[in-house]
Amino acid sequence: MKGKNRFVRMSKVLSLAFVIFVQVYWYKFRRKPEAEWERLWGRIGVRFRRTLYELEGLLIKIGQILSIRADLLPTAFIEQIQDLTDKVPPSEWHEIEKILEGEWGGPVHQYLLSIEKVAIASASIGEVYKGVTRDGKEVAIKVQRPNISTIVQTDFRTLGIIIWFADHLVPIPKGFINFTVLFQELKQVIERELDFTKEQEALLLFKKRFKDHDIVKIPSVYSELCTSKVLVMEWLEGTKLTNREAIEQLQLSRRELAERLIEAFLPQWLEPGMFHADPHPGNVLVSKEGQIILLDFGMVGVITKKDAGYFQGLIESFLSKNYSKAVECLSHLGFLLPEADSRTIEKLLREWMSFQPSQLKEMDVLALKLEMNDIIQALPIQVPTRFVFLGRSFVTIEGILRQLAPEDELLEIAKPSFLKWLDRQGSGKWSYIWQWLQAQPVFKTLHSITEFLQLPRKLEDLKEIEQRRQFQFTIYENRKKHFFQLSLLGIIGMAVGIYTSHQLILYITLGVTAFSSSTYFITSYKQKKWLKFM
Repeated sequence: MKGKNRFVRMSKVLSLAFVIFVQVYWYKFRRKPEAEWERLWGRIGVRFRRTLYELEGLLIKIGQILSIRADLLPTAFIEQIQDLTDKVPPSEWHEIEKILEGEWGGPVHQYLLSIEKVAIASASIGEVYKGVTRDGKEVAIKVQRPNISTIVQTDFRTLGIIIWFADHLVPIPKGFINFTVLFQELKQVIERELDFTKEQEALLLFKKRFKDHDIVKIPSVYSELCTSKVLVMEWLEGTKLTNREAIEQLQLSRRELAERLIEAFLPQWLEPGMFHADPHPGNVLVSKEGQIILLDFGMVGVITKKDAGYFQGLIESFLSKNYSKAVECLSHLGFLLPEADSRTIEKLLREWMSFQPSQLKEMDVLALKLEMNDIIQALPIQVPTRFVFLGRSFVTIEGILRQLAPEDELLEIAKPSFLKWLDRQGSGKWSYIWQWLQAQPVFKTLHSITEFLQLPRKLEDLKEIEQRRQFQFTIYENRKKHFFQLSLLGIIGMAVGIYTSHQLILYITLGVTAFSSSTYFITSYKQKKWLKFM
C-alpha cells in the first residue's frame, strides 16, 4: 500500500487540510461570488480525490462516507468524490502467507488443500482469496492487509488534528454535522472492521436473523479457522445485480428481483439491531436460484428500538401519503431543525413523492439530483450523525433498485414487502389503514384550521429568532475578521523587527500577535458554543 511512511502520510493529509482551510478563509475574506466558490470547491474535490487514491487506506473509506453528505457539503465537491471505489492493488503473496501461518500456527497446506495465490478482491483493509479446505469444500478466505493497523492509527491521529482545528476554528451552525461525533463513530466502525472476530459475530447474527428467509443467503463460517486477522467463509457463487446481461438469464424478472432486494433490507432498516452498512454491488449478489446473497459484514450499523419505531411510522406515512405524519416522524428522528415549518416540509414531500418514473426519464437526472442537494442545504434539514451509515445503506440500495427496475416507482416496489413485513410483526394492516384514514381531507380539516390560526404568531417568532441569530453571528464574524487582520499585521511587524534587528518593534508586534491570536481563538470558541445552543 502506498504512503506507508507515517510522516509522509501525515504531512500530505495535513498540508491538504491546511491549503483547503486557507483557500476557504481567503475566499470568505475576499467575498468571492458564488460562481467562484463553485470553481474552488471543484478544484478542492479534484485534489482531495487525487490524494485519497495516492495514499489509499482508511482515507478512501472516509471519502466514500463524505460523498453521501450532500446535505452538508458543496455540490461541486460532491461531484468529484461521489464515485470513489475502495479498490487497491493486492499485497504480495509471501506477505499474506506469513499472516496466515502466524494466525494458524502452522503452514497453510496443513489447513487447506489448496489456495489461489492471486486475490479475487482487494480493498483497503482486507483481501479475499479462494481456497479449498481439507475436506474438499470451497471457501472464501479474508485476510487483513499487512501493516494496515499502523496505517490506520496514523490516519486517525492525522484526522484527529484536522477535526480539532475544524471544530474550534470553523463556525458550524447548529444542525450541521458534529465533526467530533462523526469522527468517533467512524473510528469505532473502522476499528471494528480491523477485528475480524467482530465481523464473524455479525455474520452469525445475520445468518440467524435470515434463517427462515428462503430468498436470502448468508455464507456459513468456519470458526475453527477464524482469528482476528483471518475470516474463512463458505464460497458462494453469484451475479452482481448491476450485471444486466447475467440478470436477463435468470428466471426471475427485474421487478421480482427488486422486490426480493427490498425484502432483504427492509427489516434491517426498520427493526432494532444491526443493518448492513456497505451494500455496494460487490457485496450484494443474486444466485442462479434467485436468492439474494449478502457478503462482507465488516461495516454494520445499529438501530435503536425507539428509532426503529419512528422509521416504521415514516414508511407507513409515505405509503399512505400521510405527509403530515411523515413530517412528525422526521422531526422525532432529528432530521428537522426546530425552526422548520411543518407545512412547508409537508408540501415539499408531497411534490417530491409525486414524481413519476416517466417524468424522470424526460429530465436531466444529474441536474435534478444537484437541485435537490441545493434545496436540502437551503432548508432547515439535517442528517443526524447516527444515521450517516444508515443513509449510506439506503442510498446504495436505492441506486441498485433504480438500475433493476427503472420503469417502476420505488414506493410501489416497496409496498408489498412492507405489508408482508407488517404481517410478520403481528400488527397486520390496521396501522397502515389508520394512517391512510388520517391522510384523508375530512381528518385533516381541524388540524389545518388550527395550524392556520397559529401561523402568524409562528412566522413572527421565526422572523425575530432569525434576526437575532443573524445579528449575533455578524458580530462574531466581524470580531474574528478584525483580530485576524491584526494578527497578520503583527506577524509582518515581527518579520520587520527580525530583519532590522529592532528589538522594540519585535517585542511590540510579538505582543500584538499573541493578543490578537488568542482573542481570535477565544472568539471562535464563543461563537462555536453559541451556535450549538441557538
